[in-house]
Amino acid sequence: MDVPSDLAFFATLARHGTLAAAAQDLGITAPAVSRRLSALESRLGVRLLNRTTRRQSLTAEGERYLNEGRRILADLEALERSLTAARDTPRGLLRINTGIGFGRRHLGPAVSDFTRRYPEVEAILHLSDRPMDLAAEGFDLCTRIGLGSDTGLISRKIATNHRFLAAAPDYLARHPAPQTPHDLQHHQCIVIREYFGAYNSWPLVCGDRRVTVKVSGALASNHGEVAVDWALAGHGIILRSQWDIARDLRAGRLVRVLPDWCGVDTDIYAQTLPRLQTSAKVTAFLDFLTDRFADHRRSEEYW
Repeated sequence: MDVPSDLAFFATLARHGTLAAAAQDLGITAPAVSRRLSALESRLGVRLLNRTTRRQSLTAEGERYLNEGRRILADLEALERSLTAARDTPRGLLRINTGIGFGRRHLGPAVSDFTRRYPEVEAILHLSDRPMDLAAEGFDLCTRIGLGSDTGLISRKIATNHRFLAAAPDYLARHPAPQTPHDLQHHQCIVIREYFGAYNSWPLVCGDRRVTVKVSGALASNHGEVAVDWALAGHGIILRSQWDIARDLRAGRLVRVLPDWCGVDTDIYAQTLPRLQTSAKVTAFLDFLTDRFADHRRSEEYW
C-alpha cells in the first residue's frame, strides 16, 4: 500500500474529464488506469468516481478523499522541502560531546560563536572525560584528544596539540631545574590519573629520541585543571597539553622544563558518525572548528 502514490494518482484523475485523458497524462493505458482505480476503491471500500464512457464525476467520498488528500500531499511536499533545506542550511539541534577541560576552555567559546553565526542552530554541549558512544548516546559529534582505538567514526584533525613539561618559577627557585629526562625521578611530579595509559609513566620525545620516565610526587589527581592549579601553586612539575597551559606559559606563571623535550603529541580531532557527514549543521560546525583552529595547526606558538 502506497498511500501518497494513491493520493497523487487520484488527484490526477480528478483533474481530467475522462480516464483516457488521465491515462495519457500518466503515461499508461486507460485499462491500466481503470484497474488501479478499481483496486483503490476496493481497498477503501467506497466508490470514489462515477464514470461512464463519456464523463466522470466525483462521489461525496471521492470529494473528501481528494480534498483531504491534497492537504496531505501539500504537507508531505512541505516536509520534504524542509528536510532538503536542513541538508543545505545549518539548522536544528546540534549535540556535541567533549572533554571537560578542553570543552570549558576552547569548545564552549567556539559553540557560542558558531550559534551566533548560524542562529537557526541550537546546541547542547555535553562535557565528560569519559568517552561516549555517539550512536548510543545520540550525539552528532565529539572532540577527542588523540584518536585512540578505531571506533568506526569519521575523524578530522582540528588542531595540533603538543604536551609540555612545566613548573612554577617558585618551584624552580627551590629545586634546580632538571637537565635530563631522568632527572625528573628526583623531582616532585604532579601526575594525572587519566583513563588511558600508566598515569605515572611519562613518554617523552626529542627529535628521534624517545624515553619513558617513571615519575612520582606527593600529589595526583584525575582532573587536569586541579593538577595545573597545583603546579601554579609551586607543588611540582607537570606534563600537560599545550591548549591547557598556554596562557600560563605566556604570562610567566609557568615555565617550560626541559624545553627540548615534549610529551608524545596527542592532536585534537573532531569525530562524527559516517551517516551524519551530509548534515548541514554537522558539516558547518566541522568547517567552523577547522577554520577556528587553523592557526594552531600551522603555528608552533602557544595557543
